[in-house]
Amino acid sequence: MDKKLWDKAVTFHGHECPGLAIGVRACEAVIEKMGIGASDDEEIVCVTENDACGVDAVQALLSCTIGKGNLIYRGTGKQAFAFFNRKDGNKLRVYLKAQNIDEMERKQWQEYLLNAPIDEIFSFSVPAFDLPERARRFQTVICELCGEGASEPKMHLQEGKIVCSDCVNSYSRGW
Repeated sequence: MDKKLWDKAVTFHGHECPGLAIGVRACEAVIEKMGIGASDDEEIVCVTENDACGVDAVQALLSCTIGKGNLIYRGTGKQAFAFFNRKDGNKLRVYLKAQNIDEMERKQWQEYLLNAPIDEIFSFSVPAFDLPERARRFQTVICELCGEGASEPKMHLQEGKIVCSDCVNSYSRGW
């Protein structure tokens, strides 16, 4: 484990924990296997399948952020991250192998994650989905009910009025 990367991630995240260790080691893996570093713009894209502590490591170490448009949340609940390099087309999905962590104390689990060989912790594959398109800019549209603006693709047409996600009355028949 690269101590400098760990310290940088801990500073960003605010404390040490096993979840952060997962993210740091996932970043180490893609740095090594893909030959990448921090992303100046959107050249490196991370699609995270979770919203846990490890995502903070991705932000701190690879500079993938929601605001920049190169950190995308795909909520499967899995400890998995898919990385894409727009420059060379290289891509890699990093998945935390199922472990019997119930047998380990929290600190012991963290130490295992930080010190075990990368290939023992993670499995690697090609992502089953394509590289997301670059971030786009959209017009702000004003909701006809609350008067607040939101980006055009997030607006809804309801009873002839343009309304935001907060004001729309969702309709579903159970699918």
